[in-house]
Amino acid sequence: MLITNIKALVGVHPKEKLFLRGSELNQLPILENAWLLLENGLIKDFGLMSKIPSQISNLKSQISAEDRFVFPSWCDSHTHIVFAAPREEEFALKIAGKTYEEIAAAGGGILNSANKLQKTTEDELFESASSRLKDMIKQGTGAVEIKSGYGLTVESELKMLRVIERLKAKFPIPIKASLLAAHAYPTEFKNNHQAYINLIINELIPKVAAENLADYVDVFCEKGFFSNEETAQILSAAATYGLKPKIHANQLSSSGAVQTGIAHQAISVDHLEETDEEVLEALSNSDTIATLLPSCSFYINIPFANAKDLINNNAIVALASDYNPGSTPSGNMNFVVSLGCIKLKMTPEQSINAATLNGAAAMEMSNEMGSIAIGKKANLFITHPMTSLAYLPYSFGQSQIETVILNGEIYHG
Repeated sequence: MLITNIKALVGVHPKEKLFLRGSELNQLPILENAWLLLENGLIKDFGLMSKIPSQISNLKSQISAEDRFVFPSWCDSHTHIVFAAPREEEFALKIAGKTYEEIAAAGGGILNSANKLQKTTEDELFESASSRLKDMIKQGTGAVEIKSGYGLTVESELKMLRVIERLKAKFPIPIKASLLAAHAYPTEFKNNHQAYINLIINELIPKVAAENLADYVDVFCEKGFFSNEETAQILSAAATYGLKPKIHANQLSSSGAVQTGIAHQAISVDHLEETDEEVLEALSNSDTIATLLPSCSFYINIPFANAKDLINNNAIVALASDYNPGSTPSGNMNFVVSLGCIKLKMTPEQSINAATLNGAAAMEMSNEMGSIAIGKKANLFITHPMTSLAYLPYSFGQSQIETVILNGEIYHG
């Protein structure tokens, strides 16, 4: 497939550039009036229209992208899209002023989702997650990470991870899986945390590893959930099975969770709505990625992450959706990019880089995704006619995506 007359080809980073740190996020290379050649599911070549080789200019399979921008697909590195049912019954409670913690303490939140999921079949979970993922792909997402965490029993956590395996087989995008059994303490372990941790370490992790069901282990390291010491136990045990850490950190408090993640060589520490000087310093000297989830802050009305200071302190910053039934019932990465600009005060260039190349890096796939480079996977999207790059995050209530291309072919869903 040949795409011609592209107004601007976005994210033309050198292939060896695998992530962007600090001020590097300011640079979003663009090639204007360009062409792009896709072959065998990969990016074969690209260049200026004024220099298009004659031998390809007459290819039959052509798309004209006049007045349109071509972007690498969004890389959404933090989602929870396998769940049994939405939680709109908690929506009114939030409006009435109940906090995330108060809803959870009253039997809502994660335990609510776990109760519903345990009663739902694998096929039902697969069908509902497929519908969500299809919608995300149509909105430009071309790679995704999906977590378990609404099972909270050995059987139900494995059920969730097997659903993710089925999604990998069905959908034409890369999918990474994370074991998040340490999402909350089940009611029966409320007063015996160590027993549940032992269950995760001694029963669940070995089974997950034996079936190769997960790439990562995740822990909700937060006051009222899993302490730093409890998190360290789980991460250390998972490491012996080759499961790398990606942890929920500093969502509700600044309690040392980021430092715990870094100490265990976490691929990413996610949320960071609460950020202090120690966190900024720790991430400035680390290859652990700070993954920010602004649509979560938007929905449950908590502080937005301090993206500007993270970038100014040389951190590697990514953006992801956090799509889940309780705190972020949306997988729209276009809105996430808009919130990156509107609420996190990131520039359009920073926000787009964070949702593409650095999002891919947070899933350890930036060697094949996240930018326009020869040899990378041909997952991208073509916009409607746009006046400028900034128009995409500016027009937050409208989709600017006209055509989705996955593995070098137009995706029809």
